Amino acid sequence: MRQALGAALAIVLVSGCGDGRIPLTLYSPHGRDHLTLLEHEFERLHPDIDVRFLDLGSQEVLDRLRLERVNPQADVWFGGPTTLFERGVQDSLLAPYRPTWADAVDSSGIGPGDLYYPVYRTPAVIVYNRAAVPDSIVPRDWEEVLAPRWRDKVLIRDPVASGTMRAIWGLILQRSIQQTGDTAQGMAWLRRLDAQTRTYALSPALLDAKLARQEGLVTLWDLPDVLIARSKGMPFGYAFPSSGTVVIDDAIALVAGAPHPEVARQFIDFVGSVDGQILAADKVFRLPARHDLPADRIPAWVAGVEREMKVEPMDWGLLTREGAGWMGYWDQHVRNTGKPR
Repeated sequence: MRQALGAALAIVLVSGCGDGRIPLTLYSPHGRDHLTLLEHEFERLHPDIDVRFLDLGSQEVLDRLRLERVNPQADVWFGGPTTLFERGVQDSLLAPYRPTWADAVDSSGIGPGDLYYPVYRTPAVIVYNRAAVPDSIVPRDWEEVLAPRWRDKVLIRDPVASGTMRAIWGLILQRSIQQTGDTAQGMAWLRRLDAQTRTYALSPALLDAKLARQEGLVTLWDLPDVLIARSKGMPFGYAFPSSGTVVIDDAIALVAGAPHPEVARQFIDFVGSVDGQILAADKVFRLPARHDLPADRIPAWVAGVEREMKVEPMDWGLLTREGAGWMGYWDQHVRNTGKPR
């Protein structure tokens, strides 16, 4: 049913514009708030372009692009960790483009041959319902989420579809390899987390709703979505894990064989422009990837985050090579095995 609905949506999105405007189709995990904001601003700047988007999980974007590779429907892949974009490179799903802001971001996040570029940095955090969780017992590190008081009170976004959760899983498994030489310890940790987990939410919207209704009290998620939810009145608090957190280079790319490559390049230039970065930081709490933004225009929350979070270095190449296999093993051998039957 979900695949059929997605196919129907894709047909609607890429059908011709009745008003004569050029359609620009985005596949993105960034959510309606973020995508609608950029849609309206880009269309204001370019009245001849009609922006459409399909809001999917990061893995779902990659899967759809693979399905459509002989007849591409999307123009821009907008959002997701560079590990997934690397898999898109391996599958020849991306086309090279060097945006106008290419020199303003760290080279470590740039794909080979200009096939993708980082536009945001996305930290993972521990999230809780602050209406039900006193500050004195808030989990302040990953290990504290496994405390007995949180049993059956943890909500998790389905990791198979989510780039954010794959990155968190990658952090846990990377630590395991560094400490013991293999992933067994990490998988055991994830099994303990599974024992704490009440449910795996199929979408970020469901995750928010369940946490707000106190169907669970704690989750692991990305900072921008938490801040957007708080701005809408959701009773969410967050903590940066004290031992270190994963910060995702969130990328953008031109789709190989894009129906409208010229307008796609214009959109990529816009997203990474000074105005585009400041707009996203100010309105939808995206941490800019650019390191040359005017200090007097950057929202105050950005400086606070940079000061507070402890970033753990990640071997993104390892995650690219091994991530799919790790997720497959977790899905088959760890998910729903932590609790007694």
